[in-house]
Amino acid sequence: MDTRLPEISLKKFLRTFFLSVVFCTLIALFLTSVRFGGTTFLSNFIVTQCLGIAIFLCVFTVHHVLKPTNPLVKFIAIVIAIIIGSIGGSVLGFVVIGEKPSRFISEYAYFIHIVLFGILFGSIISYFFFSRERIRSTETLMQEEKIMRLTSEKKAVETNLKLLQAQIEPHFLFNTLSNILSLLDTDLNKGKSMLMDLIRYLRTSLSKTRAEATTLGQEMEMIKAYLNIFKVRMEGRLLYRIDVPDNIKALPFPPMLVQPLVENAIKHGIEPKIEGGEVTIQARKNGDIIRVELADTGTGLHEDGDMGFGLSNVRERLQSLYGDRGQLILEENRPSGLKAIIEVPYGTDHGDNRR
Repeated sequence: MDTRLPEISLKKFLRTFFLSVVFCTLIALFLTSVRFGGTTFLSNFIVTQCLGIAIFLCVFTVHHVLKPTNPLVKFIAIVIAIIIGSIGGSVLGFVVIGEKPSRFISEYAYFIHIVLFGILFGSIISYFFFSRERIRSTETLMQEEKIMRLTSEKKAVETNLKLLQAQIEPHFLFNTLSNILSLLDTDLNKGKSMLMDLIRYLRTSLSKTRAEATTLGQEMEMIKAYLNIFKVRMEGRLLYRIDVPDNIKALPFPPMLVQPLVENAIKHGIEPKIEGGEVTIQARKNGDIIRVELADTGTGLHEDGDMGFGLSNVRERLQSLYGDRGQLILEENRPSGLKAIIEVPYGTDHGDNRR
């Protein structure tokens, strides 16, 4: 049995009961002010309170105990509850104030008016219950839809991440292995170093396939291994520098956000240049924002605007994870090349930052 249910029901019960008492008190004041039936405020107060409590209990029982699911049955049950509560509460009120049963006949008009007030009050209480239930049902449905949407978005982000990792181009792996084989014959030490960087890169990359988050330091270690491989392959045409302060390396950071930018910088910026170029990566913390800036001295922005699938994937993941708080900014790097800036918040779960 869910032990939280009685607590929640009691809270609702007391809140609605309090509103009923207030409403009945106002009715008593009104009846007294118009000298209805010539009774005192105390008599009106006792009768209306008995009337209100009886109706409230009857309607509450229908809504929260019987809980009929059929709309017609529920309507009939509420009408019957209001009538029973109105008559029973009125009789109880007269008895409490010391009136004899024979007085009901002599004060018939007063009694009928009290019952009519009870029916009106019961209708208001019933509408209140119905409105609260409808609002609660709508909120529950909206919450369920929100959870389903967030779950769907999360799965889409994970799918895109795995697609991106799977597409870390097969020819990159084949070309790297081919270069390693060649180097093992010509330069054994360089070949071993390149093989170790490839192993380090693959180990980190594959482990991230099953991880939803990593740290900034781990991401930079993978990028370093990736750049070392290309540095050997490009035979000195690639230089790189990574500047990440030690005090922010442990901060959480989404996996595989920087790698597509590095790949883009090499593939579209530096490799096409005969003399090659340099890649510089800097990371800083500004308030609750992590800012990662990647600049290259390559060919820069292309006129056709085609910067590859990787950048669009990064934008989509930032939007899914952080909404407007995650940004990918592309700028011209002077005197040449492209500057890509990632800004992400930290300290909260990825999936909730956009709300």
